[in-house]
Amino acid sequence: MEAVSAVLRSGTFEKAARALHITPSAVSQRVKALEDQLGISLIVREKPCQATEAGAMVAMHFERVSLLQRSLESQLSIENSLVKKSYIRIAVNADSVETWFLEALSPDWSWLYDLVIDDQHHSAEWLRKGLVTAAVTADDNPVTGCDSRPLGALRYIAVCSPEFRDRWMPDGLTPEAISKAPALVYGNKDSLHSNWLSASLQYEIGYPFHQLPSTTAITNGVLRSLGWALVPEILAEPHVKRGELVRLAPDYRLDVPLFWQWSRAVKPALVRLNSAVIKTASQHLQPIGAGRSP
Repeated sequence: MEAVSAVLRSGTFEKAARALHITPSAVSQRVKALEDQLGISLIVREKPCQATEAGAMVAMHFERVSLLQRSLESQLSIENSLVKKSYIRIAVNADSVETWFLEALSPDWSWLYDLVIDDQHHSAEWLRKGLVTAAVTADDNPVTGCDSRPLGALRYIAVCSPEFRDRWMPDGLTPEAISKAPALVYGNKDSLHSNWLSASLQYEIGYPFHQLPSTTAITNGVLRSLGWALVPEILAEPHVKRGELVRLAPDYRLDVPLFWQWSRAVKPALVRLNSAVIKTASQHLQPIGAGRSP
């Protein structure tokens, strides 16, 4: 299982061999032995290597066993771990990563982090498929086998540069301006703008947009007058105060409630992480239901 996990994490048998300090042939033999024992393929041998459904389950099982063993060794004050490295895989939305989530991760804990970036409305699916151990999600219904705690709401405000406003929206955020002025969105899963326009301005028609791959790219794009966007208030407010950005429709903001869900099977190993995530979120997020949200 360790060999399967290493191959899937690194992408090749050669890199897995270096991580495990054995030869690529030895890695291949161990993977094949487990596949033969289970009677099912675990790895699609391409570049990079991909997990079959069964392979993903085996890798996640190894991760959870490693976490529990690390937790037990810590409780017993065992210094020389029998586990070479343990990973924890977490699904989290990009905006949380770039605003508050990394503050909750300690470099002193006995595991390595593997963050899967996905929209908060889709991250719970990673838990349902058993592909991650924990997730920041917009879904308040606990996934089967998981516990859940509310974190707070990540607040978004609509902003653009003064130059962009003067060129595209001299009369404000009117339907005509929205239909012509390009927005900046994260990707095809990003429904923030559509939901906000529908709820706050009753705008249901399509609008032009650029797709940018990160929260930082969207913020920088807005600063460079590439478009307007809904940006986390935590990131946008300093630029607003300096006059680099202006708020559009300032009476409306969008609060997106977030929840922390984790696998009950490894709950003892996640006590410190759960506490840190919940505490950090309380310092940066809005109370759920607070303020005016469309």
